[in-house]
Amino acid sequence: MSWFNRLLERFDRYQQLHSWLGLPLAVVRKYGDDRGGFLAALIAYYGFLSIFPLMLVLVTVLGMVLSGNPSLQKSIESSALEQFPVIGPQLQDNIQAISGNTVVLVIGVVGALWGGLGVMAATQNAFDEAWGVPMPKRSNFFISKLRSIAMLVVLGAFLLASTLLVGWATALQAPALVKTVLGLLAPFVLNLGLYMIAFWVLTARDVGWRDVLPGAIVGAAGWTALQIFGGFLVSRQIKNATQLYGVFGLVIGMLFWVYLGAQLTMYSAELNVVIKRRQWPRSLTAPR
Repeated sequence: MSWFNRLLERFDRYQQLHSWLGLPLAVVRKYGDDRGGFLAALIAYYGFLSIFPLMLVLVTVLGMVLSGNPSLQKSIESSALEQFPVIGPQLQDNIQAISGNTVVLVIGVVGALWGGLGVMAATQNAFDEAWGVPMPKRSNFFISKLRSIAMLVVLGAFLLASTLLVGWATALQAPALVKTVLGLLAPFVLNLGLYMIAFWVLTARDVGWRDVLPGAIVGAAGWTALQIFGGFLVSRQIKNATQLYGVFGLVIGMLFWVYLGAQLTMYSAELNVVIKRRQWPRSLTAPR
């Protein structure tokens, strides 16, 4: 037995006896067993294709509902685009509301919304795969679409709540430290609620709130951190890609950001499964 194999066996025994290391390693291994990278890539692909249709729907609906309050309309749009560091302003400059007669408007909104449902379908498939839901027991076409529509409604409510919180924090008369803490805590709480609802709605598995709480906490913390430090990552990615691909560097940067979010979501979902089913500790050297 080589020194490397002996070292690996010692490390394997150690991680199985220490939960702080064994649990994340079990999540990583299950992520690999479930082809998590492939599932995250599917979510990222459909998410990338859904960004423009969803933003078209958002801008169009806001234009109709808030036609008398353009400042609130612009605030909600900005809040939505803040989810995409660096590339958000470029999206805002290139997305215009669907216009035309009533028939054209209805067809455009329905078509854009249908395209936006793709990412929800991909996410449902990924979560069902993580929970090991057999194909016959997964949601049928109509139930799947209802779940997706419900999640899109939740996303809309999340954007509205985020806008209201940002406005409240800006107007709050408080010390800078307090405003900074609130500026971090409020997005975390919103993200926590969003992840919990997503993990509960977007799977055919019968799960409770306690079952999805661990992954929701990790996902919310990770997404909040990405909102803070993601701008640096995306700007570096865009800078490097732009040198090679020119204007397409922006597209690569956007895809890179969506894929980061998809991976974070998949790891968080796998954490819920590993904890719920006590699938840790797991050996690193035993056959899969």
